[in-house]
Amino acid sequence: MSQQQTTSSYRTPGEGPSAHISIITTVAILVLWFAVTNLGLIKPIFLPSPQAVLEQFVAYATGQANDKPLFEHLFASFVRVFLAFWLACATAIPVGVAMGVSRVARGIMDPPIEFYRPLPPLAYLPLIIIWFGIDEVPKVLLIYLSCFAPLALQTRAGVRSASQEQIHAAYSMGASQWQVIRYVMLPAALPEILVGMRIAIGFGWTTLVAAEMVAANVGLGQMVLNASNFLRTDIVIMGIIVIGVFAYVFDLMMRWFEKKLVPWKGKV
Repeated sequence: MSQQQTTSSYRTPGEGPSAHISIITTVAILVLWFAVTNLGLIKPIFLPSPQAVLEQFVAYATGQANDKPLFEHLFASFVRVFLAFWLACATAIPVGVAMGVSRVARGIMDPPIEFYRPLPPLAYLPLIIIWFGIDEVPKVLLIYLSCFAPLALQTRAGVRSASQEQIHAAYSMGASQWQVIRYVMLPAALPEILVGMRIAIGFGWTTLVAAEMVAANVGLGQMVLNASNFLRTDIVIMGIIVIGVFAYVFDLMMRWFEKKLVPWKGKV
């Protein structure tokens, strides 16, 4: 066997296709769910059958439910989550770069970020309502805050991980500080920034339900909360699945972009 064939056939531990394992796991969960609900082992109020959940999905998707159609809930939630996410990207990444480059910026920004980062969104939700009212601003702001901290910290970690040899080499060749940041630190930090974006959008979807508690009349979170008030577990689970599926699809997109933008990650 040639060296090229040996290299191409070699895989480090943990590498290789895992899609078939994920498919088998998903099918096993669905079969178990179908079995325990249809055999009457769990009452429908605690765990409805997959058929009941699918029925509610069809009703919402076709506009036959006693509520707004599913696409209206989806659109409202998408606007809130992605507006907050892109605002976080536009502000958290520069802040993270500044924290990684300047000890002054790190000293200023680190205490407030580390203070509020572990707080659950419901803890400061009342303050946001008092300060900003009950329109769209507090909803987007709550999601924005949940996205900001992890993205800023990941960016800072990425900038700090840049090779000191490359930085000194750039300075020795006459590069300015901005050029070092642009051509050395940011490329080195890009893998961490992309990971931070994946974490941030996950936190955004996690905070969606809490955000839509603020006098929302449309949105996936509002749909789930409203259904829970009437013990409609089938609608609650349907909403949870829809949120999870769309969040997972976006995460897959982020992974694809990560492979395209930083193909060297994990290989050097």
